[in-house]
Amino acid sequence: MKFVGERRALAAAIMVFYFLMYGVLAYAQLVPELTKAFAAIAGVYGLAFFALVAGYFWARWYAVGVGLYGVITAAVGIWQIGPENVLLFVGGTHLAATIFLWGHAMSEPYDGQAAWRQKFHMDESAVQRLGRSVIRAGVSLPFILLYAFAPKPDSASFVVSLSALVLVAAGLRGLVQLKTWGVLALGAAGALMLAMVGADIASHGLGALALRPAIAGGMLIAATAPFLAPIARFIAVA
Repeated sequence: MKFVGERRALAAAIMVFYFLMYGVLAYAQLVPELTKAFAAIAGVYGLAFFALVAGYFWARWYAVGVGLYGVITAAVGIWQIGPENVLLFVGGTHLAATIFLWGHAMSEPYDGQAAWRQKFHMDESAVQRLGRSVIRAGVSLPFILLYAFAPKPDSASFVVSLSALVLVAAGLRGLVQLKTWGVLALGAAGALMLAMVGADIASHGLGALALRPAIAGGMLIAATAPFLAPIARFIAVA
């Protein structure tokens, strides 16, 4: 199945739908304490939509990560409160966007472009390694935003989550530029998020507040994993 243009259009439509939905929720301030979180999540979807339309080489990976974030969120919600129609819709649309963008045919207008591969001297193995890391970072970013901007009982967790957010934003940018510091920034952000899990479980139990940093931290550590061996080999040679 090809239909590359049609699949890209449908995936972009799903991303812009959630951009508008979260943007309206933030603008209307229907849930005042979540206004900042909704605005931040709108930005995540807006970036996915813009990148897909613009054809950036990393756009497909990032949008797949955002799609998987929606699938995970819906799955956790169904586990907690059951198969509500809203959750089924959210999970189904995000899964559809992920499927639309999956496959070799869809890579051709994005990560399959020869220009950026030649610029960074990337072979197929390196491309696959980078793609897995960008997808995992794309999954983690919305979780960190929700954790950072959702109401919290203490300021310490806000400072830690905000620091992790800055590291992820910088790390994701560095990652697509193939900078070693980008990988290290993502790893540091993952460690910070995982450090919050124990404190959240002790204070509030195993709920959404603890699941968000756990998923985000795990995904960020996984995002750094494909680069650990090459970095170790480089250090050993140096």
